Amino acid sequence: MLQSLASNSCVRLIQSHKSTWYFVSLVLGYVLYLVFGAVVFSSVELPYEDLLRQELRTIKTQFLQENECLSEDRLERFLKKALDASNYGVSILNNASDNWNWDFTSALFFASTVLSTTGYGHTAPLSSGGKAFCIIYSVIGIPFTLLFLTAVVQRIMVFSTRRPIMYFYRRWGVSKPLVAIVHATVLATMAVSCFFLIPAAIFSALEDNWNFLESFYFCFISLSTIGLGDYVPGEATNQKFRELYKVGITAYLILGLIVMLVVLETFCELQQLKQLRKIFYLKKDKPQDRLAILEHDHLSFTTVSNRATVYTEGKTQPFVSVPSLVSPNDDPMIQ
Repeated sequence: MLQSLASNSCVRLIQSHKSTWYFVSLVLGYVLYLVFGAVVFSSVELPYEDLLRQELRTIKTQFLQENECLSEDRLERFLKKALDASNYGVSILNNASDNWNWDFTSALFFASTVLSTTGYGHTAPLSSGGKAFCIIYSVIGIPFTLLFLTAVVQRIMVFSTRRPIMYFYRRWGVSKPLVAIVHATVLATMAVSCFFLIPAAIFSALEDNWNFLESFYFCFISLSTIGLGDYVPGEATNQKFRELYKVGITAYLILGLIVMLVVLETFCELQQLKQLRKIFYLKKDKPQDRLAILEHDHLSFTTVSNRATVYTEGKTQPFVSVPSLVSPNDDPMIQ
């Protein structure tokens, strides 16, 4: 008996807090996904990192042996200075001296990566004034960019998603959820082809040291605004039409980001995903003022109903008692 009562109480507790349990499972699943990613990245990349460290140590030892007049301390200071400059996008190599990081087209490319929060990190402000301006520029520019992207995506969604779905729904009589799923699939396929596969083939042809996988990797990292910065186009030595190339890449990033947002918004409007999201949301409670208004209206309606009932019940009775007359002589007016 006690076990059945306990099991029933547990079932009622789970049913009453169903959204909370779904949310807890979502948090646990996200944490497990993070741990899974860390394990995979560590197991795949750690051997390559160790191999690279050993190779660098070997090269450094060999260089010191061939140049006995150079001390290890002086070499360390030189390498640190060179690496610090490289972190700011400045290279000491002779073949990289012609590429400037802060000409107009490079600065335009940098501004687009800042406002889109991609942030490759290959170029950073050197001066204190540049760092201060970058903060102010980002504080104003990032919300401005979000407003711009929201307005553009909202207008595009009308012509790319909502009208085509309603057209096929009214013209052919197909169910709207089915049309929405097919349309989202076709739109995603077109976006992947036009902004991932084709640009990856173009980048692999224009960049000497990039293969197709590395080019596709750059496209995905850029349009998803991850921006690791390990692959940045237009940074090769003696790049032909470098200024025009940088402007084209800037336009590609902005257009690609808009297309990605349109595709994501299209999938978010699917009825199945809306129902899935509602599982993890809190149920909206009625506001206190609305409850008070409802209770007040209920009391007012009850009071009016009671008065109407009393009036209806008393309508058959006269308001003033009139004595009954037996004969005309009993009327005092006649008398």
